[in-house]
Amino acid sequence: MAYEKGGRAVEIIKEDVFRKQLKKGLTGGYLFFGDEDYLKTHALRAAREAICPDPTFALFNDVRLDALDYTSSALMDALMPPPMMGEQKIVSVTGLSLSSMRSSEIDDLCEVLSTLSDYDYNVLILCVPAGEMEEGTAKKPSSVLQKLAKYLTPVSFDSISGARLAAWVGKHFAAHGVTAAPDVCSYLIEYSGKAMYTLSFETEKLSYYVLQNGRTVVTREDVKNVSIGAIEADAFALTNAILDGRSAEALAALSVMKFRRIDPIIVLSEVSRTLCDLLSVKTLQEQGMPQGEIARALKMNEYKARLYANGASSKPRERLARALTLCADADLALKLSPQGYMAIENLICGL
Repeated sequence: MAYEKGGRAVEIIKEDVFRKQLKKGLTGGYLFFGDEDYLKTHALRAAREAICPDPTFALFNDVRLDALDYTSSALMDALMPPPMMGEQKIVSVTGLSLSSMRSSEIDDLCEVLSTLSDYDYNVLILCVPAGEMEEGTAKKPSSVLQKLAKYLTPVSFDSISGARLAAWVGKHFAAHGVTAAPDVCSYLIEYSGKAMYTLSFETEKLSYYVLQNGRTVVTREDVKNVSIGAIEADAFALTNAILDGRSAEALAALSVMKFRRIDPIIVLSEVSRTLCDLLSVKTLQEQGMPQGEIARALKMNEYKARLYANGASSKPRERLARALTLCADADLALKLSPQGYMAIENLICGL
């Protein structure tokens, strides 16, 4: 597909087109963007296996940079060396938040990308997280996407849904040696959300659970007893990042919830509830209560109790209490003025 903006078209291919190109052989550079990070990771892994199948030469022919490693000069250094014992090498950059980069940094990146034809033995894949590369709600290409599209082929990884996603869930169950009826697969999606990373984790967890209990069929009751709801899972990840002082990760987790248009009042209430649960678990741990008894006392399923016990054990009580106080302050700020997500951002930065 192509979008027109500023008199110039941006050609964007879909994931299925990229897979066809992968079978024929990749050349040049690609920009992975879109809502579904799971599909990006899968496609990147397939590209790595195709270009560098021998792990012996991975150090030379499979060069990986993440957001912490990246600078324009580091990328240039990665592109320059020729492949070892092969015709191609793959260079990948993952986790880069292009929307937070300064204009001069984007220009530096483009200057490096302009040299790709000089080092045509490289296949470069720039993989950005969900929520990047878009403007507004119409999914029109951003100015950054237009710049990068001069040098890279943009590949859009859109979320899948409906019967296709339910079938994907069913295949994941089958890969773990269990089965689930289509309505159970759809119920899991409804319960835990459409994010494929989350669903992949939940299918694996459910499969082990039913197999451990001597069964091979997943039921709705299993989903209710074992799986974590979508908002709860997001809130747990957000809360842990806040408590650990990982502000960048906390803001990234919040951006996902913002992207899904979850009401900030609901977000804050879920974070507060998670903190209360963690503090309750912490209190019972300090009293010497075993994990199983904690689960029964707080009426948690065993998996959730184990998850929260692991989280609470590494968190000082004072930090949990302080976070809960800040939640109360943020709740008051939300009620007194329409601060929206800003109140939660202040909570993240204030602990």
